[in-house]
Amino acid sequence: MSAKNKWLLTSGLALAALLAGCGENEPATDAQEGATSNEASLEGVPDRFASDEDVTVRVIRKIGGDDHTAQFLAGVQEEGESLGFDVDVFTANGDTARFHDAIDQAITSQVDGLILSHGDDAATVEAVERAREAGIEVVTFDSIPDLAEIDGVTLTSQDDEALAQLALDQLVEDFDGEASIAYLWVDGFPPMVRRNAVYETILEENPELVEVSRFGVAAEDTSVQTQNAVAALLNQYPEGELDAIFATWDAFAIGAARAIEEAGRSDVKIYGIDVSNADLELIQQENSAWEYTAAVDPKLVGAVNLRLLAKKLAGEETPETYDLEATLISREDLAASDEPVNMVTLADVVDGWGETDAFHEDWMTTLKDYHK
Repeated sequence: MSAKNKWLLTSGLALAALLAGCGENEPATDAQEGATSNEASLEGVPDRFASDEDVTVRVIRKIGGDDHTAQFLAGVQEEGESLGFDVDVFTANGDTARFHDAIDQAITSQVDGLILSHGDDAATVEAVERAREAGIEVVTFDSIPDLAEIDGVTLTSQDDEALAQLALDQLVEDFDGEASIAYLWVDGFPPMVRRNAVYETILEENPELVEVSRFGVAAEDTSVQTQNAVAALLNQYPEGELDAIFATWDAFAIGAARAIEEAGRSDVKIYGIDVSNADLELIQQENSAWEYTAAVDPKLVGAVNLRLLAKKLAGEETPETYDLEATLISREDLAASDEPVNMVTLADVVDGWGETDAFHEDWMTTLKDYHK
């Protein structure tokens, strides 16, 4: 290397070092600010989440095997993971022993937060009390009301009274308060109890609305058992003797719709509760008997439960109870769409579907941006 080239190389390195040193005392540019440490980018986030410490959340649902459960769990998991939480989900598929074993394991594992769905017995109350004593934050969905009395616990629900009221008001309107109906319902679950209370009131207020039959079972094959029961019912009540079916759960409505289709009946209409992709596909079938369903977006239910848990972990105030707003979805509105409607595109048909800022804080937005 020539002396001249050596001088140029040495000068260039010295200049680079000088510029680097000067940069230490200069205000950071926007680009440099964007390259600052992760800790700085978490400004305004609660201390609980401003470190690299793991946040572990366990989600345990007693019922399962249906699309509603899958969407609920997906909503919790996606919202939690977007905040950087470690979220583990489990469904007991209706097995009480497995449900409580999972809760016990979560407490023993000392998870930070616990979301329980459809806890419906005294043992659930006892388990949640133990979880709280262990310092675990707890949110429960569609569970026994006694849980709301435990310090620090929030009990969430779909607005079950509104769900039943919306569907039944439409049924009463369509039949001018005079109809023979079959009732698909099962006792023993808090949301079912609340929906039934509305149903009993509607019957009292409309004496010409007559229940001719009822059926209900909660099992892994609920839709199949319901289909068989409704098929037998249709044989018992020929055309003109049964006007409508009120289904308090979409698993009931699915079975009823299939039975009516197989029977080739067009005189019986279904008024249901809950919605999923499978439900929407069935409602949109040509000549479907499923006319209306009242629902809350199950994925959004999961997300809101997770937000409440996050606020508890942050030490922020949360309510003892919270009901998510219900919406009535009609077959006619779905049919007006140019394309088949699913749970994603349902927002194009139903205003505000799948959206709520309930319990979503500014620091959650910051946390989500950080963990993208």
